[in-house]
Amino acid sequence: MTWLRLLLLALMLVASPRAFAVQPDEVLSDAALEARARALSKELRCMVCQNQSIDDSDAPLARDLRVLVRERLQAGDGDQQVIDFLVARYGEFVLLKPRFSAHTALLWLGPAAVLVVGALGLLLLARRRPADSEIAAAGAAELTPAEEAKLAEILKHRD
Repeated sequence: MTWLRLLLLALMLVASPRAFAVQPDEVLSDAALEARARALSKELRCMVCQNQSIDDSDAPLARDLRVLVRERLQAGDGDQQVIDFLVARYGEFVLLKPRFSAHTALLWLGPAAVLVVGALGLLLLARRRPADSEIAAAGAAELTPAEEAKLAEILKHRD
């Protein structure tokens, strides 16, 4: 009987519809405009959640931004005009993927620069450090005749 309850619970979890942040009263009647609005909403950051798009966020500010995007699209603005309007109003932070510019160059180029500097550091370290064979040869040359005899005896017993 308990396995039946577990199966029923699993089916309910799998079959339950995914909760979307976009409310039914926000959806535009024009399917093409709604698709554009959803695409734009996925590119815009929720200022409250910060790591979510306004399309995924339930925050009241995200709802206001979704409504604003739809209003601008209905007014005839193009996608870039809507984004430019929101950037002018809220700053570059509203974009989930900031544009490449002078003040975001470090953001875009920083990870690559760290990788290059790390690779160069490893290369320099590898060049400075003598090879393992050179270390072994240097170590063998420094053994006294008594140490060499003892090492030979140890190696003979090892076989």
